[in-house]
Amino acid sequence: MKKNINIDFFKVKKALKLTMISVITLTAAASCDENSLLEPSPITSLSDLDAFSTADRILAQVNGLYSSTKAGQLFGGRYYVYNDVRGEEFLNVTSNTVTALQTWNHTNNSSSNEPTNMWNAAFLAINRSNLFSEGLDKNASVVDATLATQYKAEARFLRALIYYALVNTYAQPYAKDGGASLGVPLRLTGEVGSGNNNLKRSTVAEVYAQIITDLNFAEQNLPSTYSTAALNTTRAHKNSAIALKIRAYLTMGKWSDVVTEANKIVSTSAPFKASTGVANALQTSVASVFAAPYTTVESIFSFPMGDNDLPGTQNGLASYYLPLIGIGDFSLNPSGIVGNAAFMATDARRTNFVKNDFASDAGRIRLNKYPTGPVHKDFVPVLRYAEVLLNLAEAKAKLAGTTVDASALALLNAVRGRSTTAYGATTFATGAELVSAILTERRIEFLGEGLRSIDLQRNGLALPAKANIAAIPVTSPAYIWPIPQSEINVNKDCVPNP
Repeated sequence: MKKNINIDFFKVKKALKLTMISVITLTAAASCDENSLLEPSPITSLSDLDAFSTADRILAQVNGLYSSTKAGQLFGGRYYVYNDVRGEEFLNVTSNTVTALQTWNHTNNSSSNEPTNMWNAAFLAINRSNLFSEGLDKNASVVDATLATQYKAEARFLRALIYYALVNTYAQPYAKDGGASLGVPLRLTGEVGSGNNNLKRSTVAEVYAQIITDLNFAEQNLPSTYSTAALNTTRAHKNSAIALKIRAYLTMGKWSDVVTEANKIVSTSAPFKASTGVANALQTSVASVFAAPYTTVESIFSFPMGDNDLPGTQNGLASYYLPLIGIGDFSLNPSGIVGNAAFMATDARRTNFVKNDFASDAGRIRLNKYPTGPVHKDFVPVLRYAEVLLNLAEAKAKLAGTTVDASALALLNAVRGRSTTAYGATTFATGAELVSAILTERRIEFLGEGLRSIDLQRNGLALPAKANIAAIPVTSPAYIWPIPQSEINVNKDCVPNP
């Protein structure tokens, strides 16, 4: 099965398979019918020098970095599914051991496919980003300095995104001990052989420090906007870097830093919007965010999918959540957020995204946020403006302590009010009640968007019980994923999780 690099994420203008002899193979997400996309006599191998010999080839590699990051085992689908099904919102239907069953029932071990495959996909994409940046430095004259720095900023944005995924999956939450626990190995230089396999795990705090460093560099050097809505959605820009920093600081519990960063892209009063860069803002209808062409200004950053650019078999989000157009491995848990009184029957997120009218589905409740199929072309949402607003609301509410912060309530209502009845000025008697409402709103708004287990862990909460699966307390080894045995075998300095 051959893979192609998508020069334009929406049209395959020229299919080119690029393989660098330095083991940097830049590929788009592959599907089994892609042979027909390749030219009759495609270029199959380029030397290091040739790979950076023209501006077009360098741009092809940049697009390849995005494609590597959205691999099916990573941000193309599975990372999202894993983080959602570890929580309480979904029930397993198929008992399919290939599609996140062990993650759902918390039985992964160091040799299991799910943690192993995601780890491998993540570090492959990280290595490609590192090798690309180093190769670009060696061929600095091919594109102008500003563009070269932008490309490196895109590579570092993607590296930060991947390390955020890794440290929140294989390591203890930052809030547990201020990041003193072991994180993951920080690989910041490209590797073309096995000579540097041995590398100790950095602490969680050190991993976050690198994430912030990468994102600061990205914010400084990424463009404010691109020329089209499609590029503003699928290529990183300044607001993308800021939004990911906001998420990282929220996960660390650094509320003041969340406010500082969010103030860069959130106006001081409703209607909230970004006043610089891409004009990011909420859409009037939440349904429009998850409908073609997927390029509204609410989508700060998404990974695109298309007929010739797919996440692969049993990776797409629709495949997990919907019968008929997919396998439908997971249904919504009636005792989860869909059973919460805050998720009202008339809520637009329920009427658009929650369905139980599929024939021959035993009355199950299904998530319909990703409805395309059997070819799963829904874009994968990474950063939405709704998250920025709720992140800022939570940070402000927690900084206010026992007081009900009016600006936090306004931010919460901006998200909630576009889909259902907003909260009144006197709804909450204490700051704690407001925080609880914000966390509940996150469960409603981001259902199926890969945030649930991270929200639980950053708040020091157990992974809740569901069906016949017992709750996982914060002290359990199953609370985080194991370091894969395959890594421990080749990296003698990498120790397993206790």
